[in-house]
Amino acid sequence: MVSTPAAEPRKVTINDVARSAGVSRQTVSRALNDKGEIDGDTKQRVLDAARALGYRPSRFARGLVRQDTMTIGLVIPDLLNPFFTEVAAAALEAARTRGWHVVVYDTTDRAEEERGTLQVITSQVDAVIGYFSCSESELESYTRGMPVVLIGREGRSARFSSIRIDGEQGVHAAIAHLAAKGHRHIGMLDHPTRGRPSIRHDWFTAAARAHGIDAGLVVGTEQTADGGGAALRSLLAARPEVTAVFTFNDIIAIGALREARRLGRTVPHELAVIGFDGLQLGTLVEPPLSSVALDTRALGALAIEQVARLLTGRDPLAADDLVVRAELQLSGSA
Repeated sequence: MVSTPAAEPRKVTINDVARSAGVSRQTVSRALNDKGEIDGDTKQRVLDAARALGYRPSRFARGLVRQDTMTIGLVIPDLLNPFFTEVAAAALEAARTRGWHVVVYDTTDRAEEERGTLQVITSQVDAVIGYFSCSESELESYTRGMPVVLIGREGRSARFSSIRIDGEQGVHAAIAHLAAKGHRHIGMLDHPTRGRPSIRHDWFTAAARAHGIDAGLVVGTEQTADGGGAALRSLLAARPEVTAVFTFNDIIAIGALREARRLGRTVPHELAVIGFDGLQLGTLVEPPLSSVALDTRALGALAIEQVARLLTGRDPLAADDLVVRAELQLSGSA
């Protein structure tokens, strides 16, 4: 049986609330804005209808803000991770050109903090951009009626826009480069997501197999320099024949560079290292870090552009236009 894609849920409007409550648009507006011109029973009927339908009037529609003073909520997992800092800076720059405000929320990569942020954020902003680990149904329960743009996550429902990061060809180029240099034992330092290998692990596995390289040399770790160092130490202890590593991100790679130095392995002659993200920080370490690099400015700009379209009722960018592709940038570490 061929399944058909689910239709995008239609956004609930003030007219829907008016029909459900059996009143006019003006009465709904008065009830939601707590005006005194209607009786208490009618007001309660309107509020009950709005709650049941999941209607969320925008702050702009309620006259609380001008269109040029929109406030966007940007939710990121870890401000201490330079990648998320770069993305936040790019979003702030893109929003600033529109005269918009951005409120940044750091969830410290914890599910409970993420839920707490979602409970607070929707009463303070006009739209939400960010990284979320919760399910789409849970995300919808907090943000019903509000524009939401996900970053780095495949959206499974038409309800959410999603900016996809496509690093597959960049990772294949990285492994092809290492193979051409004669490396036959290439490991990966991965960051599993919710207990499962990352999509970057899948890209690495496919690339390694394409070059006849053992794809089982993978160690999971946290997204920190210390985690990268510990993971490299574990990998080399178990498989000392490894001569190159690809890492989930640049922070892990920088930790691996530091650990390689401690272990007396010169980079790139005895151990080649390639990261992922293309952080500016990677140019400051010695040797400079090779990386499958993303354009963080493009990520931030795309997110703000999509939010602008959703807020103003214009046609949103299509999925094919919401892709940022990563490319291999070679430097001194590989």
